[in-house]
Amino acid sequence: MANNPVVNMFKVKELRSRLFFTLLVLAVFRLGSVLTIPGIDANVLISYFDELAQQNKNAFASYMDFFVGGAFSNFSIFMLGVMPYISMQIIMQLAVIIFPALKRISQEDGGQRKIASWTKIGTIVVCLIQSWTVTVYAESIPNAIIIESAIAFKLITMLTVTTGSLVTIWLGEQITARGIGNGVSMMIFAGIVARLPSAVLELSEKVKAGEIQLVFVILVLIMFIVIIALVIYEEAGQRKIPVHYAKRVVGRKMYGGQSTYIPFKVNPSNVIPLIFASSILTLPLTIFSNLGNSQNSARWVARLSAILAPNGIWYNILLVLLIIFFAYFYTQVTLNPTEIARNIRENGGSIPGVRSDKTEEYLTKILNRLILPGSLFLALIAVIPTVVQNWFGFPQSISMLMGGTSLIIMVGVDLDTMSQVEALLKMHHHEGLTKKGKIRSRSL
Repeated sequence: MANNPVVNMFKVKELRSRLFFTLLVLAVFRLGSVLTIPGIDANVLISYFDELAQQNKNAFASYMDFFVGGAFSNFSIFMLGVMPYISMQIIMQLAVIIFPALKRISQEDGGQRKIASWTKIGTIVVCLIQSWTVTVYAESIPNAIIIESAIAFKLITMLTVTTGSLVTIWLGEQITARGIGNGVSMMIFAGIVARLPSAVLELSEKVKAGEIQLVFVILVLIMFIVIIALVIYEEAGQRKIPVHYAKRVVGRKMYGGQSTYIPFKVNPSNVIPLIFASSILTLPLTIFSNLGNSQNSARWVARLSAILAPNGIWYNILLVLLIIFFAYFYTQVTLNPTEIARNIRENGGSIPGVRSDKTEEYLTKILNRLILPGSLFLALIAVIPTVVQNWFGFPQSISMLMGGTSLIIMVGVDLDTMSQVEALLKMHHHEGLTKKGKIRSRSL
């Protein structure tokens, strides 16, 4: 029992504190996800969304609930979650690359703090726009609003939802700083996990009622197990680039002379492209879907809302294209071949068989060979919920939660969190969670 890694997790004071802090923050997030914003009748919401679910017309609500654990259909104070912040982060990162002035600012001392501040200001603007469309959506629900003044309702809702999103972002930052895992990813992870019990219950009820064949459920579960194994297998895959450092004499000491390697993962950006693609799609989906429900909406708005319907053909095409784009974009930001090649040369290193002036070109070629299959793998798994829904007749609320996107996010966040736990355990001279104290990687 002394060498039990689970017991060791609670023996290490720092790790124990971080785990309990993370659980406490996630509990606060879940509490806020069921607190309905002022001016909305919660009972009317329950009846309305239950009726939509029976008619299979709650595609947009199911899509939004997927990321916030049911907070959207509850019209809770956390109904937008961290998605506006992620959307604004992407916009700002693209702006830094496109506009040279912003790039210069980001490279100055304190420049990253300025970019972070502008990102949060932009997040407020995005939240206000999305929360306004939420008020339009609420007005389309009969008898849902209990405040007589329409202006007062809009102002209260916009203020509450915007504040709720900012609080959610702050909670995520606290997890990153004082807890375990990436805070923003953990918020999305918690929302997915929170919806799983209700999805399993709904699935069992539909099987009992004969609406879904049991053999289809078994086939889908087998498929999901295979997908989980493939995701873990892919996450562990690495392409090791050998690097040899020449001997250097500094003063009376000699440095270098050893060989090492640069590990490039098969999927260098992990689940980030999927989260980025989903969050970018959330912004137009929220605007057009909410406005499309209004009786006074223009015809083109309603048409765009139908075209961008979650799990529709155009939605999946956009999702696949965005996943591939963000896989390349994020990898170039985090693993810049130019910077890696410069660091190798400055430290007297070289890649065997590659000329020094061709190092950047060689690394770029290797990364491109890795990114394309990795991004296509992510995209293929991301469209699985549509296949499950259309081929096996699963409701969207179930297919999204038990589909490829949720599996990738859950497995990816779990592996990242395990890596942090491993590092803390090894730092305090304890065995890791796996047999050898580390998550195995395989070379390509």
